[in-house]
Amino acid sequence: MRYRVRRATEFLIESAIRLSGVLAIVFVVAIFGFLLREAAPILRNFTLNEVLGGTRWLPTSTPPQFGMLPLIAGSALVTVAAALIAVPLGIGCAIYLGELASPRVRDLLKSTVEFLAAIPSVVLGLLGLLVLAPVLSGLLDLPVGLTALTGAVMLGFMALPTIVSVAEDALHSVPDSYRHNSLALGATRWQTIAGVVLPAARSGIVAAVMLGIGRVIGETMTVLMVSGNAAVMPVKLNSLLRPVRTITATIAAEMGETPHYSDHYHALFLLGVILFAITFVVNLIADLAVRGRASR
Repeated sequence: MRYRVRRATEFLIESAIRLSGVLAIVFVVAIFGFLLREAAPILRNFTLNEVLGGTRWLPTSTPPQFGMLPLIAGSALVTVAAALIAVPLGIGCAIYLGELASPRVRDLLKSTVEFLAAIPSVVLGLLGLLVLAPVLSGLLDLPVGLTALTGAVMLGFMALPTIVSVAEDALHSVPDSYRHNSLALGATRWQTIAGVVLPAARSGIVAAVMLGIGRVIGETMTVLMVSGNAAVMPVKLNSLLRPVRTITATIAAEMGETPHYSDHYHALFLLGVILFAITFVVNLIADLAVRGRASR
């Protein structure tokens, strides 16, 4: 009797787990299908080249123009700049917490870093708007502090907790025997970290970086408040010091006042499809990188 109960319990648990995995896939496909359904009508009146290759986003002009290239380029600029800020700082902080700090300091700093993730994005947006933007404007002699650089700094700050926490957990999962064997062979502590610990934790560090970048790509409120929201092509050398507009900021700013089922409405959903595709590609690259490292 007990054996039958145990088997039945195991079957129910396995079925629940399997159902959860299937539902996750179904939900993602359903969301993507909904976005495609709402975005498709824009292509009846505008060609794909006009939408994706156009450089003017003027949805209220006559005739309207839905060139999305400035929004895509603005998102790419802010994301890359934020990653360049957050990744080195995040990995460096994770190395210090996981390999160099004392247990007491590690617990204190890790709790503090994880607490930063709980700060609402609108609060960080206010911080960037009222503090960082005037400081950068004064230091760099800019006419306005609401620029791509301001957005990148704030988004990099927001990505730090994710990168630090996941990367530190990856470093912590490396067996101590790796470190002991390396030190016993005469390697210094830094050589052990660089040549043994980091390669062993590489898959987890890659996952940390991709999760951080995913947080940056999907952030809305902060970048809406501090990036200037100018739908212009960032093609100049000083584009990082000029206002830009991202995909997420455009959707958040315009969706509430757009007539339903208008061309503008469908264009915003097409932006959602593009954002969904970018996020999917980022996660796919991370998965391939992790699998590639794990297979070696």
